[in-house]
Amino acid sequence: MNDPKKRIDIINEVLEECILAYPVSSFIISLYKQYQQRGSLSKKQLQGLYGKASIVQGLAPGKLAGVEAIIKKMPTRYKSEKPSIKPLYEKDPEAEGLIREILAKFPQHKRALFLLSKCENNEQLSPADLLDLKKIKQIVDRK
Repeated sequence: MNDPKKRIDIINEVLEECILAYPVSSFIISLYKQYQQRGSLSKKQLQGLYGKASIVQGLAPGKLAGVEAIIKKMPTRYKSEKPSIKPLYEKDPEAEGLIREILAKFPQHKRALFLLSKCENNEQLSPADLLDLKKIKQIVDRK
């Protein structure tokens, strides 16, 4: 009763009539080949087919309406916006401030210079590094 061979295939009929109207159109031929292989077309491809088929003289308006109905029935896919580009690591202004204060009093402090170079190279300071900074700052403030 629901034999797939007896079903009416509007898209295939419209494709065949478009091939007869445009025998050298690579677009129509590629759509026809894809439809034969996959059994379906995407919404954009169907819209392109509808645009070409609407120009064909002698094509039944019911077939065009059928293709249009199939297009309207298909979901429209939207692409989401790309996220804004942000750096992998953000500089910690508090840690950088501590380093600058230490270097203001002791410009040759090796650990502070090392942590400053890490900050300038956009490397994230570990919790141990931050703890070291706070300890060094307390020692510098006592002197």
